[in-house]
Amino acid sequence: MSLLPMTEKFTPLAEALRPKSIDELIGQKHLFGEGKPLATAFVSGKPHSMILWGPPGVGKTTIARLAATVFDCDFIPLSAVLAGVKEIRQAIELAEQNLQQFGRHTILFVDEIHRFNKAQQDALLPFVESGLVTFIGATTENPSFEVNSALLSRSQVYVLQSLSESELSDLLEKAKKTIFQGLSIDAPAKQMLINLADGDARKFLNLLEQADHAAQIKNISEITEEFLKNSLGTHNRRFDKAGDYFYDQISALHKSVRGSNPDAALYWFCRMIDGGADAKYLARRIVRMAWEDIGLADPRAMQLANDAASTYERLGSPEGELALAEALIYLAAAPKSNAAYSAYNQAKAFVANDTTREVPAHLRNAPTQLMKQLGHGHAYRYAHDEPHAYAAGENYLPDGMKDPQWYEPTNRGLEIKIKEKLAFLKSLDEQSKKK
Repeated sequence: MSLLPMTEKFTPLAEALRPKSIDELIGQKHLFGEGKPLATAFVSGKPHSMILWGPPGVGKTTIARLAATVFDCDFIPLSAVLAGVKEIRQAIELAEQNLQQFGRHTILFVDEIHRFNKAQQDALLPFVESGLVTFIGATTENPSFEVNSALLSRSQVYVLQSLSESELSDLLEKAKKTIFQGLSIDAPAKQMLINLADGDARKFLNLLEQADHAAQIKNISEITEEFLKNSLGTHNRRFDKAGDYFYDQISALHKSVRGSNPDAALYWFCRMIDGGADAKYLARRIVRMAWEDIGLADPRAMQLANDAASTYERLGSPEGELALAEALIYLAAAPKSNAAYSAYNQAKAFVANDTTREVPAHLRNAPTQLMKQLGHGHAYRYAHDEPHAYAAGENYLPDGMKDPQWYEPTNRGLEIKIKEKLAFLKSLDEQSKKK
């Protein structure tokens, strides 16, 4: 088993293995396969501004550097975390110098472009529009939200994907051939590293580097799964608590419950918990699911969801997570209805766009004699004194307003009974009209 070479300046494995040509690039076949967008663009020899959107460790910086090589351009990198308008101006001055003195075009690469505010992004526009620089931005956030429309409209967006298991396996073989010659790692350990990397090539190589270093210290000849468990720290799956991964996963959780798939709901719930999601937030979403997607088809769902949220408040993690998981299973298995949710939204939209209608006289409050003399509450029929505790034919809407029929119960769960009851009351209204 080889030892990492010791030099005065330590070079991380991820940097040492960075591809020097398109042929060395691992992953992103949907962009660099034969006839695919970036492969075609690179062959054309004409650089264009682009935004590379994808999770960490999938090759955004590498692709930007390769573009500079392929198009024979100077490469100026900026980090949006550290740079400001001053650094942008300095980069532009250098680009002008490159063009005027050496006749070389410049690719301006801005890593984490979503960290630039509007003013900083606007500062780039004139020079992108004039063609002085070709802009390449890298972001882990949705550019349609984080990049201003002017800059976005001048850039082609390319979506990068996490590396697959086979691609990470190829990366391991490359590392073994170039740096870790003779490295011995058994199949379970290899799979563990792939799982921990979660599609992130940089993280995969960092983990491999840590494992190799630990093996050298302990004089271990073969890296095993048990050795990795004892040598590597805790590594959560890729997860951002405010960005697209968060909202994509909560969307998947909600839709799994709505789609009546308990196993899928549990999977996404555990993925989010494993990634560090706030269980209190998940509890609130679970309560929302009960009211929105189960509704009156099974009112017990709301109570169970509330009880699960309360249980988590009392027990915390990890014990309280079981209550949330059981609530999810119940919600997924429960009959579904969005009839009440739909009715509420329709009523809300109607009121927002309607005129102010008067309360009918017979429904008005009449606590004083004057109000009674003015007709408030006159001829009001007390429902409890009527047959079936229902004042058949009575009107409860503003005068002149047609019955909107917003609430339409489904033929699922308790709403079957609700539908039957409303149909019976409607028949009493019809009989009242005939009389």
